[in-house]
Amino acid sequence: MPNWGGGNKCGACGRTVYHAEEVQCDGRSFHRCCFLCMVCRKNLDSTTVAIHDAEVYCKSCYGKKYGPKGYGYGQGAGTLNMDRGERLGIKPESTPSPHRPATSPNTSKFAQKFGGAEKCSRCGDSVYAAEKVIGAGKPWHKNCFRCAKCGKSLESTTLTEKEGEIYCKGCYAKNFGPKGFGYGQGAGALVHAQ
Repeated sequence: MPNWGGGNKCGACGRTVYHAEEVQCDGRSFHRCCFLCMVCRKNLDSTTVAIHDAEVYCKSCYGKKYGPKGYGYGQGAGTLNMDRGERLGIKPESTPSPHRPATSPNTSKFAQKFGGAEKCSRCGDSVYAAEKVIGAGKPWHKNCFRCAKCGKSLESTTLTEKEGEIYCKGCYAKNFGPKGFGYGQGAGALVHAQ
């Protein structure tokens, strides 16, 4: 039976796509109205589409689902810094444990071929240039660059180091600062009592 003006099947809904309503992507055809992100349902075009196997995503949802994890990734307007996309229906692959062993069995082929990256001083995983922060002379992931006591995010201006560990100035002062009556009580109160 001849195909009288019929077209390809839509990669999303499976119905016939006619030429006037067709969008082609990765060798497949879609209705313009079906060419949507699988997670957030935003309309896609050639500049916003990201493809994973047979699935199509907007670049933001793709980054949250398949991109690097950690502070600073997948951050757009209105997203939290640790947002993994759960509110958009993205299920995290697994919850990372806060303290993993220093060696990672799933080193990428690139790292195996060209030598592994430096290891994060907090979690022990590889730290690549895009996610690396140097503090106290050692590499850290951006999301691991936190006070060892209270977990507050640190910057070079708020960092204090003791015996290879990093602390915010408040926790450092409370735990390692001078002890005794008068310390930290304001001007004129530096009476030293034993």
